[in-house]
Amino acid sequence: MNKSMQIIESKDDLIKPFIDGEKDPKDFKIGTEHEKFAFYFRNNKPVPFEGNNGIEALLLSLKKFGWESILEDKKTIGLKRAKNLGGGTITLEPAGQIELSGAPLKNIHETYEELFEHKRQVDEIGNELGIGFLGAGLTPDWSLEEMPIMPKNRYQIMKNYMPKKGNLGHNMMFRSTTIQVNLDYSSEADMVKKFRTSMALQPIATAIFSNSPFLDGNLNGFKSYRSEIWTDTDPDRTGFLPFVFEDSMGYEQYIDYALKVPMYFIYRDGKYIDVAGKSFETFLEGNLDEIREKPTYLDWENHLTTIFPEVRLKSFLEMRGADGGTFENVCSLSAFWVGLLYDEVSLNTASDLIKDWGLDKLYSLRFNAAKYGLEAKIDGVDLLNLSRKVFEISRDGLKRRNILNSDSKSEDIYLNPVKSFLENGKSPSDELIEKFSNNWDKKVVNMYKEYTF
Repeated sequence: MNKSMQIIESKDDLIKPFIDGEKDPKDFKIGTEHEKFAFYFRNNKPVPFEGNNGIEALLLSLKKFGWESILEDKKTIGLKRAKNLGGGTITLEPAGQIELSGAPLKNIHETYEELFEHKRQVDEIGNELGIGFLGAGLTPDWSLEEMPIMPKNRYQIMKNYMPKKGNLGHNMMFRSTTIQVNLDYSSEADMVKKFRTSMALQPIATAIFSNSPFLDGNLNGFKSYRSEIWTDTDPDRTGFLPFVFEDSMGYEQYIDYALKVPMYFIYRDGKYIDVAGKSFETFLEGNLDEIREKPTYLDWENHLTTIFPEVRLKSFLEMRGADGGTFENVCSLSAFWVGLLYDEVSLNTASDLIKDWGLDKLYSLRFNAAKYGLEAKIDGVDLLNLSRKVFEISRDGLKRRNILNSDSKSEDIYLNPVKSFLENGKSPSDELIEKFSNNWDKKVVNMYKEYTF
């Protein structure tokens, strides 16, 4: 039997995927995911799924590069690629945001090559179909009413459930994008150390990479409104996790949390069963009305992907605090977290930096980073100066890794965008706000010309 289809008999079985994720540091990999908005060149409007130059047509055209269809109800709703061709998947977010989930790679040089290849492919096909791609954390001027919804049944379940838990869930689904970095751990203790450090420093990444100051064609009052949206989406599954900083933190504590998080769906025989609001704990006990059976490991894996804290634990750790952005920013975010978490000296230094931060400070950091970005001042701490300090820790870590490309350049070259932001004291959002106010005559349509992916 496929391991993912094995039945989970008890809570004790749930720890297995986390333990299986442990790796020797020499085998650590880097997974980079990014999303971007597809728009028509002719009118700067979102691209629907159907049609000769719709999202499905885009996916089907990309198959000439060796991608294979992922089907749902006989429709191509994603792409996958064999490992010998580079691996990875291309998937669709609810409104057709195009996501590349990159293969697990050895270093940032390989990440850059993967992204460059992807950009070349989508640009070629996009130009043929009249489609461009916007690198932003939020749609600058599209209303919720004009956003398409992709034909993935899980998204209809989520759309129906979201308004029951928060006011901004639909904005998260249909009008936002992010960049994520997935990193490994070697043991439970290493996982905890990386989880705490990255959770505490996630607001730094939010501020540096903030890129969502517009909504409905105007300024929204935040540097990262995408981050703010998550505060009013679903408190059961989002945000900051205070238990991560407790002495008892480990695999079991995360399992206890995940068991209580309501599910969205169960997948059986090619169909999604709506169980929104029911806990995985109830499923594990065999007490779901919708399905009278025990969960499988695939059910558990699916459930873990529907939990959305700032840092997420699966068989690796996901960094989730950054807005979507341009090509350069995707690589830069990966380099930022690799330098902090994959070098022992940097990890220890960063861990020491945050060890005395209380929960009040951590909550304040998260709110103020979204609102004020690099201009935030928290408990006497200047976020710009703090970001510069964290940047130095990351850069030093990349230099110590000393992994060189064909030009004998270290991975720290990919931090150059961050270096520029911090030297100027301006994030992408700050630059956008300046252009909107001074160069664009307050017309966000210019963003489609200057901030393509």
